[in-house]
Amino acid sequence: MNSSERRMKLILMLQQSNSRITVDTIAEKFDISRRTVFRDFNALSEMNVPVTHDKYKGYGILPNYKIPPLMFTSKELATIMVGLNFVKSQVDKRLIDDAKGVELKIKEVIPDDLRDFMESIEERTVVDPYMNFGADKMEGGDWYIISNAISQNQAIKFNYRSRSGEETTSRKIDPYLIVFYRDHWNVIGHSHKREAVRNFVLDRMSDIQLLDEDFVPYGKIDVKALIFRSDGKSHKIEVNVHKSIEKRFKANLPANILKKKEINPNFIRCGFTFDNLDFINEWLLQFANDIKIVKPDLLIEKRNRLLQSMIDN
Repeated sequence: MNSSERRMKLILMLQQSNSRITVDTIAEKFDISRRTVFRDFNALSEMNVPVTHDKYKGYGILPNYKIPPLMFTSKELATIMVGLNFVKSQVDKRLIDDAKGVELKIKEVIPDDLRDFMESIEERTVVDPYMNFGADKMEGGDWYIISNAISQNQAIKFNYRSRSGEETTSRKIDPYLIVFYRDHWNVIGHSHKREAVRNFVLDRMSDIQLLDEDFVPYGKIDVKALIFRSDGKSHKIEVNVHKSIEKRFKANLPANILKKKEINPNFIRCGFTFDNLDFINEWLLQFANDIKIVKPDLLIEKRNRLLQSMIDN
């Protein structure tokens, strides 16, 4: 850690503490000498940081002091840019516009050398190029209203367009999570219409309204359970996976692997549940012969029909 980063962390440490901090505590925290601590405090004074001192209790900082935005380190700016570039690669136009707004505000308050560094990172760090350059940008559900509703445990209502686009219905939900699935954003929540937990794709949502109705989640929100939940309609699926693609398979599988065992030196058998056999059938096709479907029989039949239709067409 260089001196600039250490001094910024020292400011944060003083801000977050409910009491004054001694020189010895600071020296131990950063593994530096007492003399270095005093040099750091002299440097902060030259930067007009309002450090206070009590010879018996130690150092503090005036309440309500705000760290100037320009005190980002280059590493932190690089991290911010990776995050912003990810958001700008999305298909949701509102998210893209909001990310660009954040980027402009940061550039307005940082020194020239950091601005040049930030622009270099922006131009030469590409996140998900196929979605960034290939996907059409769309106006979708307002993620900000949904995020507010989630943080305040408030219900929302909206119009929801069917997958075919031929029908639009009014929905009301208690929103629990916003989740990104490869190329689209979903909100997971309790549907008042179905009286069950459901997924809703943001770009099929419109006219979202925050309702003056609080809800109480059923216990603590279990993120993993909500994402990988299954119901009576889910199918038990088993596939043999070649070990050469195991990591890629597990990283992208839209389900939670419930059991796994080695079949032979080349293959492992993975078991999971999924409700949409047509979707998982097409998804598994990307792995070609490195995936062998074991069960259910209905999925095997769907695979055979899909392959035959590809040949016939």
